[in-house]
Order: sequence, then C-alpha cells, then structure tokens
Amino acid sequence: MSEALQNPHNAALLERLPFLGLPDAWLVAGCLFQTVWNLRSGLAPTAHIKDYDLFYFDASDLSEAAEQAVQDRAAALFADLPITVEAKNQARVHLWDERWFGYPYAPLQSARNGIERFLVPCTCMGLQPSNAPSIERPTLYAPYGLEELYAGLLKPNPACPHLPLFEAKAQSYRERWPWLTIQAAGHVAA
Repeated sequence: MSEALQNPHNAALLERLPFLGLPDAWLVAGCLFQTVWNLRSGLAPTAHIKDYDLFYFDASDLSEAAEQAVQDRAAALFADLPITVEAKNQARVHLWDERWFGYPYAPLQSARNGIERFLVPCTCMGLQPSNAPSIERPTLYAPYGLEELYAGLLKPNPACPHLPLFEAKAQSYRERWPWLTIQAAGHVAA
C-alpha cells in the first residue's frame, strides 16, 4: 500500500495523527484507494479526492459535542494542508447513520469494524502509523484484501447490503475513473 503514501497529504496525516491522541485512530477510505486509482490512471495522486477521513473509536463519550471537539483539534492540526479532513468517532455512528442514510446500523465495536462496513469491499481499508519512528511502514487494515482494488472491481459489500447506496457510490467512482468495473446483483457492467 506504498502507493497511498505517494499522496503527500496522506503522508502528512499519518505523520501527525498520533498528536491527536485518539484511541484506535486510522486514516481511511477515499484518500487511500483513490490515490491508488489516480496513480493507475496516470493522474496526480491527489486528483479527485474530496476529503480525507480519520476514524477513531472512543466509547467513553458518544456526544456530538465530543466528536466536534476532536474535529476542531484535527482542523487545527492540519490547517496548513489544502484539504478537508473529517474525523468521525465510530463508537457513535449508530446514533446518526440510519437517520442520514435510511438503513439500520448496528453499533460498532472498533474503528476496524467501521472500515469493514464501507459499501464497496475494495474500498475497505485503513492505515495507522506504526510504532516505528518512520511513517514509511504504516499498519494496513484491508479486511477483504487488495486484489479487487488493483483490478478496479466494485461490488456490493455483504456487511453493508444497501444496494441503492452502493449503486450511487459505484457510479460516482466510475465517473472519475472510467476503467473501473461495477458488479452488482449478479452481473458485471464494464
């Protein structure tokens, strides 16, 4: 997953993430897999990336105010970067997700558990700074592997079987990276 670090924003986020002091903290999703797709497409590593997501898991305070305080700290820490950073406490996703997306969402047990529930399996990934002094070898969590990421195969995640949401997300990806293949409901759209 060294490709993800070719995006200088990802590298900076991973380097500074420990300064937030968040439990079970990960850099996740779009900024990682979209960097890989950009590089495979001959684009700049930062092209088409709308925001950079940080997951953490803190069950000690599920309030919106506590999550906002973390968001404010993250915004200050990364203020010099020309990107949008969003920090989300995975311990409280079940409190708002159904209202926002329209589907029931069982409580999560960890940030990794949140990574596992992205709509598209090949996008289920996170990087965490290693304990080593260098960010060059971050810990990768990719519960469904990386083969479909590199193949550009988009299919619904059985752990989050919301087909209309999947189809909208997959089409959005195809608009930016036309070489991706969508597999849904037993058929493949190339």
